[in-house]
Amino acid sequence: MQKVDINTLDPRHTVVVATGNAHKVTEIEAILSPGMPGTRFVALGELGSFPDPIEDGKSFYENALIKARAALVETGLRFAIADDSGLCVDALDGAPGIFSARFAGGHGDDAANNQKLLRELTDVPEAKRTARFHSSVVLVESDEDGEGILRGDGDCEGMIGFVGRGDNGFGYDPLFLPQDTPGKTMAELEPEEKNAISHRFHALEDLKAKL
Repeated sequence: MQKVDINTLDPRHTVVVATGNAHKVTEIEAILSPGMPGTRFVALGELGSFPDPIEDGKSFYENALIKARAALVETGLRFAIADDSGLCVDALDGAPGIFSARFAGGHGDDAANNQKLLRELTDVPEAKRTARFHSSVVLVESDEDGEGILRGDGDCEGMIGFVGRGDNGFGYDPLFLPQDTPGKTMAELEPEEKNAISHRFHALEDLKAKL
């Protein structure tokens, strides 16, 4: 990832995105920039190497807020955006939820997480395998006068399949069948198709309406 000298940034017109993923920054900028003209969006990973904050919130919103606040502390900038997301399965009372990335124990073990999800749903019929990806996005402004927070939330409704399909995406994408793309898993969609229906897209649109 290209490095950016933080000293060259105007804090009044810069938003640090709490991610190391340049594609996520591009998506966020494309949606929010019309409502924030003249603003530059930069990934936290472009500004240096920083420790990951402890995400001990009890909701997606709380974890997103933790990440945004940490980005502000680490960079000294005025504006930060962060998101937190996960899979919520109705038959499992909303699990894995905020624990989506570590459902099987280790963090980010997609194969193990998917295997555990299928085991948990072994006896659940198709009609009751409803689920959704949820995303909460926060834009935090912090200055000498205090803190301001804008929040956006979004969902991508669908079902959990019985077998994984597709090579695109990550996480639970091979098992998730979005309502908006009948017959296709999230992992069978092209990136442009996924971005157009994703939970983060809907959360960013919700946030955009509040700018």
